[in-house]
Amino acid sequence: MTVDRDHVLRTAAALLTRKSTATMDEVARAAGISRATLHRHFAGRDALVRALESLGIAECEAALDAARLEDGPASEGVRRLVRAVEASAALLAFLYTENQLFESGIQNAGWTRIDDRIAALFRRGQTAGEFRIDLTPAWLTEALYGLLASGAWAVSEGRVAPKDFTHMIVELLLGGALRQDTSRREES
Repeated sequence: MTVDRDHVLRTAAALLTRKSTATMDEVARAAGISRATLHRHFAGRDALVRALESLGIAECEAALDAARLEDGPASEGVRRLVRAVEASAALLAFLYTENQLFESGIQNAGWTRIDDRIAALFRRGQTAGEFRIDLTPAWLTEALYGLLASGAWAVSEGRVAPKDFTHMIVELLLGGALRQDTSRREES
């Protein structure tokens, strides 16, 4: 029997995003294969998580490309990015908290590329006067990740409607990141 590795990874991602403590037996059962077959493809949980990390990076990079971050105002790029990454948000939420990815102290180069592209978007928005300059692009990038993860968890638990995912994340992030008109504050 041929095992569809992509199916196994996506099944594992779906299960682990709902239950991060799922065992390899539970992953195999969810994928409809034996534990031995799962082990032949992934030598253990660490190998499975690393494969999920590669999938998450690939999906993030595809979302970054689809979002056309260089087009138009940076705030619209943020909006397009959140919309494009929404389908992968649950996997990213799992990866965001997966300690195995951070134990070695060495970050996967894929995450560095993603961080750099998102930070460049925020930097562009700051240069154009759209975003506050007292918040670093690195901090805005981390805030975006945190909101994406929180949004994915809230949707998966039924506390937030899936249709509201993009709106709520973008409005909260940009509401705090947009440069405020200081003349109105001074008049108050």
